[in-house]
Amino acid sequence: MNTSSAWRIMWREVYNDKMALFGLIVFILIVAIVYIWYPFIDQAAALRIDVFNRNQPPSAEYWLGTDSGGRDMMLNLILSARNSFNIAFLITIGAGIIGVLVGLISGFKGGHVDNAIMRVLDFIGMVPFLVMIIVFVSIIPNYSVVTFSLIFIAFSWQGTARLIRAKALQQGQLDYVSASKTLGTRNIVIMFREVLPNLVSIIVSNLTISLAANMGVETGLTFLGFGLPHGTPSLGRLVFNASVLYDMQNRMWVWLPAALLIVVMMLCINFVGQALNRAADAKKRSI
Repeated sequence: MNTSSAWRIMWREVYNDKMALFGLIVFILIVAIVYIWYPFIDQAAALRIDVFNRNQPPSAEYWLGTDSGGRDMMLNLILSARNSFNIAFLITIGAGIIGVLVGLISGFKGGHVDNAIMRVLDFIGMVPFLVMIIVFVSIIPNYSVVTFSLIFIAFSWQGTARLIRAKALQQGQLDYVSASKTLGTRNIVIMFREVLPNLVSIIVSNLTISLAANMGVETGLTFLGFGLPHGTPSLGRLVFNASVLYDMQNRMWVWLPAALLIVVMMLCINFVGQALNRAADAKKRSI
């Protein structure tokens, strides 16, 4: 299967699944609105405290009301969503690239190389993922968004590596790989020109599901105080307002829009991910 065929199969599977297609459209619309609106926001003004407009309910002037600092919740939602989306995309792409490369090399090469890589993965796998992120965030002073992303990436690529390794092992036993080796084609060429295109569906499906997971984990860590640096707008930081019982019951506008946005985004990504997962398995495809 070449790359263009893989993309056609994935699109057909998403198109034939109405929930996946609807989820994809909603996801694109939300992302487009956030990234198109963001450049027009004066971030300093949006984050500035205004004591005269504290805790204002939604109105024509403030579509989503204001928080306890008088900040416009609509503008803060856009800023927070943009930061959370950036982190989720960066982590997913970074961890995906590392996982695909490591898994491809491990599965294709086999032997001592595969054994050594798997022992490293086993060792890293014994360490609790979230605990290690919390530990590193706690001991690094004045960490930044980039630092947090690198820490997250360092501990989130193992699942992708194991998946790609298993698929690369299967591909390595097929006739087209043996034929390429017989013709004297270099291993690196076989890996990236022959094997990798046949794994496109698996990779895209895995990255899609990982995107939803990474978005949820980042939001959860920020909610607990171990995510993005203090002062950086984030969906998790907006949801943190729900930890105040009075705000949770009487000022739902300060946390509910962010919570709903997280749920909607994760559902949309999940619907698309399920369709892509079927596209990656010929036995499960709708057509």
